[in-house]
Amino acid sequence: MRKFSNNHEAILKLSPEQYRITQQNGTEQPGTGKYLDTKEPGIYVDIVSGEPLFASSDKFESGCGWPSFTKPIEPASINELQDTTYGAVRTEVRSAQADSHLGHVFPDGPKERGGLRYCINSASLRFIPRDTMAAEGYAAYLNQVENVQ
Repeated sequence: MRKFSNNHEAILKLSPEQYRITQQNGTEQPGTGKYLDTKEPGIYVDIVSGEPLFASSDKFESGCGWPSFTKPIEPASINELQDTTYGAVRTEVRSAQADSHLGHVFPDGPKERGGLRYCINSASLRFIPRDTMAAEGYAAYLNQVENVQ
């Protein structure tokens, strides 16, 4: 099983944009994220800790301008908190291990896949292609990426 990185060291290596989003609760401009149009099989991990968060098989095109997923790989890897910034009540999504701000979850996802839309900033993620998952210590999650939709 993969050992997650030292969060402090990883935070020091973040780009200014990655830092703003993960550590200061920022948001990418819609339509600009690196992984918005990624369709390869693989998993998305926390840019800070390497904790597995989302699988390509749960990614879908929502039209919202950010990568969208129907569910996390493991519910315990995500913390959901009430967010009342900008005069709205939303549910913020943070990684459990590193407490990185990831994005928000909304109840308007595909009904046939659970009805949720995890709207996630690309800058808070690192994509691990299926072909390199085992070498990078994520072999236990290969079954999550077989049926890319």
